[in-house]
Amino acid sequence: MGLRILVVPDKFKGTLTAQAAAAAIADGWRRTRPSDVVELQPMSDGGDGFGEIVSRAMGAKPRVVATVDAAHRPRRATWWWHAASHTAIIESANSIGLALLPTGNYHPFALDTFGLGAVVLAAARQGAERCLVGLGGSATNDAGFGLARALGWRFWDENGGPIERWTQLAGLTRVQSPKKRRPFPKLVGAVDVKNPLLGVRGASRIYGPQKGLQPNEITVAERHLRRLVRVSDPRQNYAKTPGAGAAGGLGFGLLRFLGARLEPGFDLFLRHTRLRERLKGVDLVITGEGSLDRSSFMGKGVGEIARLCRQMRLPCIGLAGVVPEPEVGRRWLNYAAGITPTLTSPEHAKAAPDEWLSRLAERAATAWDSGAES
Repeated sequence: MGLRILVVPDKFKGTLTAQAAAAAIADGWRRTRPSDVVELQPMSDGGDGFGEIVSRAMGAKPRVVATVDAAHRPRRATWWWHAASHTAIIESANSIGLALLPTGNYHPFALDTFGLGAVVLAAARQGAERCLVGLGGSATNDAGFGLARALGWRFWDENGGPIERWTQLAGLTRVQSPKKRRPFPKLVGAVDVKNPLLGVRGASRIYGPQKGLQPNEITVAERHLRRLVRVSDPRQNYAKTPGAGAAGGLGFGLLRFLGARLEPGFDLFLRHTRLRERLKGVDLVITGEGSLDRSSFMGKGVGEIARLCRQMRLPCIGLAGVVPEPEVGRRWLNYAAGITPTLTSPEHAKAAPDEWLSRLAERAATAWDSGAES
């Protein structure tokens, strides 16, 4: 008899969306085991793909709004509306995402979250009573300063002059709020990390380098954000909140300037897709992401899937572009394998990621037939 299988991958960053990864895995698996019933459930824990995946689960409809990207270039961004529950779903990466910018052309000092404001305002005008915002994938490091400005907050220096760039925040002395401080009665930010805004585990030091901050610039960035906290959040009630450092500090911005609360993106995904209930009806789960490494099991979606399967005594396979530490994967998964170096080189894998992931799934199905674990 065939197995009932649920394919629940995250994106393969820079190469495949979660939806494309799920399709490639299913195709490869079916070639070896055509009698299995394979269901696809792409995953997002708050980053790229969050809006489409959660909106599909809820039955929300897409809306489009004119805005700008993180570099203030004109852009039309998609968000989603679920009329029955008056819920808006926003994916930050759709407006201020790093993937929207030409590689290496923009420095984080020249980028901000201003463009996200038009999306938030569009959802507010629609009459949203609840808003879900996926934070991951941003190009920014401004702690939500640009978003706050777009929503009417004003920032002043010691001479009474306006501050319009986050790299001027070291001179901040006063913050002025708009008349309406909260655009929604309920706003939830979906985060995939627990970092605070500042310090050795803060946004600038941990994620700044991925966005282009050089070692000597991290201290500069930290100084500007620290001043923003000192003036607007003197007790650091928001800056120290787990997740405040997500998306270059956008988590802090949502907390301080929009009255949000932060929640693990995987928990939102789990709830809206009813994944826990669906897992009770399957025999095997296949998950995966670009790099299946130690960080995968530190709160990210793939690791949470593996933990959930273990709790339910459900076998789980992990497929990836690369598995740099196989012993880590074996600790949580029944079988773990990477495209490179097992099947091909990184260059070939990136040139045709769906083809190679499909081949990897075919190989995993063969291994599963033989009862092998890796």
